[in-house]
Amino acid sequence: MEDTQLISEKVTQAVHILRELDIDLWLTFVRETSMAPDPALELIFGGDLTWHSAFLITKTGEKIALVGQYDSANLLEMGVYSEVIGYNEGIRAPLLEQLNRLQPRTIAINYSERDVAADGLSHGMFRTLHNYLAGSGFEERLISAEQINFHLRGRKSPIEIARIRQAVQTTEKLFDEIENFVRPGMTQREISDFVHGRIDEMGLGYSWPKPFNPIVTCGPDSAVGHAVPGDVALQKGHLLHIDLGVRENGYASDLQRMWYVLNDGETEAPPDVQRAFMAVSGAIQTGEKFLRPGTPGWKVDEAAREFIVDHGYPEYMHAFGHMMGRVAHDGGTVLGPQWERYKGSCELEVEVGNVFTLELHVVVEGRGIMSLEEDVVVTKEGVVYLSTPQDSIRYLGVG
Repeated sequence: MEDTQLISEKVTQAVHILRELDIDLWLTFVRETSMAPDPALELIFGGDLTWHSAFLITKTGEKIALVGQYDSANLLEMGVYSEVIGYNEGIRAPLLEQLNRLQPRTIAINYSERDVAADGLSHGMFRTLHNYLAGSGFEERLISAEQINFHLRGRKSPIEIARIRQAVQTTEKLFDEIENFVRPGMTQREISDFVHGRIDEMGLGYSWPKPFNPIVTCGPDSAVGHAVPGDVALQKGHLLHIDLGVRENGYASDLQRMWYVLNDGETEAPPDVQRAFMAVSGAIQTGEKFLRPGTPGWKVDEAAREFIVDHGYPEYMHAFGHMMGRVAHDGGTVLGPQWERYKGSCELEVEVGNVFTLELHVVVEGRGIMSLEEDVVVTKEGVVYLSTPQDSIRYLGVG
C-alpha cells in the first residue's frame, strides 16, 4: 500500500536524522489518539491507538513499537517496524526492558515549547512517562524531539511532494470552475457554497476548517483575514479574492487567486489595480529569490517586505510564508519577521525538501484587497513552483 510505503519512507528518514543530530533514541509516547492525536504519529504510523503506546526509533536503525495487544496486528501488517511488542497488563515493564537493552544516552520525547507540530505530549502523559521511568536514570536523559520533528516533517519525501502537487493541481482546477461560475451580484456565501459543493462532490478534505475555507473577499466591504463568508455581494469595479486549500490523499494545498470585475466600458483593470497586482507579484518573486537552503526564514520575509514598502504600500501584518504539508500550516520554519509571535520559528533555516507558501497582500482603496499565494518546494538550487504562478489579473464580466 502507498501509505505503508510513505510511512516506511519517513521512518527510514527519521533514522538518518537521528544520526545527523547524534540523538540515540526518539520515543513517541501516546494514548487514545482518536481523542488526543499527536502530530508526529501520522508520519510514523498513520492510525489510531487505544492503550499507552510507545514508538522507539534509534540512530542504529532499530524500529520498535510497544502497543496494546489488540493494536499489535495493525503494526505487524504494516511491516515497517522491526519489532512489534504487544502487552496486556501495562507498558511500563516492556518499555523499561527495551530502554535497559538499548541504554540510550539521550531520549527525545514528543514535546516542544516553540513548535506545535512537535508538541503532542500532554502534561498528564509526561507525568505518566516520568513516573514509569522514575529511579531508572532514564528520566534524566529526556530531551525535546522538536529538532527531529522539524527535519522529518519539513523535509518532504518524493511521495509527499507528489501528493502535494496533486492537491495543488486540483485546487487550480477549482479556481477555473469558480471563474466560470461567479457573476457580479453573487455574495461571498453563494461563492463559498459553490466551492463547498464541488469539494464535497469530489470527496476531498479541507486544508483548514470548512466554515472559512474558502476565504472569499468581495470588494472593500468584506472582512479581511480568516473570516466566514457573509452576505457582501460582488460588484463591478471591485476585486474578488479567494483563499482556498483542499486536502487530497492526506496532503494539503493553500493558494490565493485574484480577479477584477470589469466596470461598464472597461476592457482592462484601472491603473490602481494593475499597480497593486504588480507590487504583490513582484514581492513574491523577490522573496522567492532569497528562499535558499541555509537561509533563516526572517531574511526571506525581509526581502518581500522591503519590496512592498519601497513600492509605496504599508508592510503586511503577517508572515510572508509558512510550511505546508499534511495541513496548510505544517509547523517548522516560518518566513516571518523577527516579531515576538514568530520568535523561535523565523530564525530556523530553510532546508531542501521544505514546501512553503509565499503570500502577501495590499489594499486597493475602494476596490478590495490584492492578495496572491503560491506553493513552492525548496531544492539545492532554489525553488520549484508546485503551483502555476498567477502572472496577470484574471477578469470577470467579460463578454
